[in-house]
Amino acid sequence: MAIVNIDGVSLSFGGAPLLDEVTLTIEEGDRISLVGRNGTGKSTLLRLLHGDLAPDAGAIRHHKDVSIAFLPQEVPVDMAGSVIDAVETAAFKARHAAAHSEDHGHRVVGRILSQLGVDPQAECATLSGGQKRRVLLARALVLEPDVLLLDEPTNHLDIDSICWMETFLLRHVKTLLFVTHDRAFLRRVANRIVDLDRGKLADWACDYDTFLRRKADLLHDEGVNQARSDKKLAKEEAWIRQGIKARRTRDEGRVRALMAMREERRGRRASEGQVRLQLQRGEQSGRKVIQVKELSFAYPGEALLVKPFTMQITRGDRIGVIGPNGSGKTTLLKLLTGELAPSGGEVVSGTRLEMAYFDQHRAQLNDDESVAENAGHGMDSLTINGQSRHIISYLQDFLFTPDRAKSPVGILSGGERNRLLLAMLFAKPSNLLVMDEPTNDLDVETLELLEEQLVNYSGTVLMVSHDRAFLDNVVTSVVVMQGDGVVGEYVGGYDDWLKVKQIPATAPRKSATPGRRHARQSAAFGYKQNRELNALPKEIEKLEARQETLHQKMAGPDYFRTPPADLDTDRQSDADLTREIEAAYARWEALEALRNAERP
Repeated sequence: MAIVNIDGVSLSFGGAPLLDEVTLTIEEGDRISLVGRNGTGKSTLLRLLHGDLAPDAGAIRHHKDVSIAFLPQEVPVDMAGSVIDAVETAAFKARHAAAHSEDHGHRVVGRILSQLGVDPQAECATLSGGQKRRVLLARALVLEPDVLLLDEPTNHLDIDSICWMETFLLRHVKTLLFVTHDRAFLRRVANRIVDLDRGKLADWACDYDTFLRRKADLLHDEGVNQARSDKKLAKEEAWIRQGIKARRTRDEGRVRALMAMREERRGRRASEGQVRLQLQRGEQSGRKVIQVKELSFAYPGEALLVKPFTMQITRGDRIGVIGPNGSGKTTLLKLLTGELAPSGGEVVSGTRLEMAYFDQHRAQLNDDESVAENAGHGMDSLTINGQSRHIISYLQDFLFTPDRAKSPVGILSGGERNRLLLAMLFAKPSNLLVMDEPTNDLDVETLELLEEQLVNYSGTVLMVSHDRAFLDNVVTSVVVMQGDGVVGEYVGGYDDWLKVKQIPATAPRKSATPGRRHARQSAAFGYKQNRELNALPKEIEKLEARQETLHQKMAGPDYFRTPPADLDTDRQSDADLTREIEAAYARWEALEALRNAERP
């Protein structure tokens, strides 16, 4: 049964319409994922459905007595009062609207706050961004709405909370429409995909992975057809410039067809541009990047947030830090990078480190300055991979138009702010990337490009993320904040950690010791290991090619004239390459053995 109808709705804020005569029917039981690039109007459509905005044309019709609740993307800055007051106010409204008893409202409030792990007596103003988001989610859930609208519901939530939300929504919410960048959440919750592209809505009756394949095929066919149309238009334009020889009926029809082709070309909206990400790589760091020995930490007067643990981070490691909100993930990053001094033990940094840092709180951004001033630090140009580029041209790689690049940062959306941070991060040569929640507010296409850059990055990556798919696709190991200050390290991504977690421990797990990192194996040969195994031959080929180039240089007739310092650098590079090649071959053999052991 249709409970909401969107009929010919259009909306524009001065430029190309965000919504161009769109039509959509929401039926009871639909769990719709609204997908599309940042800035295409997904949040705007949710606000229209909630009644916060009015369309320029068309109508939105609700079935009689349908209630709609909305979880917005941004957390209000003026949240005040206790959590229980804020949530019970919403529950009180729901009781009157649905004639529920007061006891029913109390039970619903108590259950949801307990499941979300929010202290009912806490003051909203003192909560973290993640905790405030849980309060807003609780306010939406206690309404027990017929249709629930969620705009980036997983932002700032830890993985346990996201998994709980998935289960709760599947069990207790019949109909919802949501926007998310979390692909694992999308795959589990959605039973319908609706794509917002260039002002139009397309309904896809398939799962998300099938949608990706079909959408790619559609865009390819669209490109082929447009290229064919443009070629024909160019031919007809050349014909008409030569002059019409006679006013024959056939020629008049050809002129009318040309006019129609011009009109079609004029009204065509190009597909959204794609972010062009390219990391600048600094000089190669030493093999040992960070050495941790019995590291512990506690804030003054508090219990240990990090209990003693030992680990070694080597060049090329891509490490994800996971754990509940408040468990100390960001604190651990600050300890590893030297921003905080440990309470016990030591952290020894390697040689030739060039660090670039991505801050989840976006403190690096100055809201009063323009996008270009933030990215260029007041300069008109940047040096990118040895070449000078104007700051406006560089920002266009991150989908900032010249006008948008001159706008103050304070008016940017969450996705635009994250793209600006990436632009600032990627403008700096580095061999150590430290990223605290880099995936928030990014659209899926940009996420996949970021994944590709990080997988191919020759340096070392440390990152905190609650995006399970992102972790599985990027990291080589995870550091888990396991509670009560206990820190554990495990090979593989999030799914690999889950497999280990589900296996009953026969003996206490020890932290990895120096020199044994590459000997560890994950609990099973899965997708991540198969992907790594398939990539190793090409990686070894690149390493051997680099070493061969170095050997040719060292064999040159005038090489003996090279300054002694450069000779030492070359010898060290040759030794490092030899060790990397040996380690890659050893890893190849280990993965082959693991795969063969899994075969029946």
